[in-house]
Amino acid sequence: MISLINIIFFLAFLVFAYLNLNDIAPWLWVPIYLSAAICCGLVVFHLVYPLVYLCLIAAYLIHATTIYFSKDGVHDWITKYNRPSLVETMQAEKPYIEKTREFFGLLIIASALLINYFAA
Repeated sequence: MISLINIIFFLAFLVFAYLNLNDIAPWLWVPIYLSAAICCGLVVFHLVYPLVYLCLIAAYLIHATTIYFSKDGVHDWITKYNRPSLVETMQAEKPYIEKTREFFGLLIIASALLINYFAA
């Protein structure tokens, strides 16, 4: 079961890395998604690295926290903008959309690695 989940995570994170090639900061987001994809892919071959998972989880959660409290970040989306939909359009037309999506992406990655950490 854990292998199937990791195959899904591996493929999803590879796609996310590819989609971020045209991001404003591909130098940041492509490695973030690729490192998570590699970690999930290696689990399928029974190669687990709990210390790497913890380091990546810490880095992702620290970055998520900075995004949460940044100007037009998640906190502003909740309090200032009253949580409008983030998925109406794929274009980040409002200032909070990009940061809020990035925040939840980091939480998804951290969750996937946390599952692998506890499964190891």
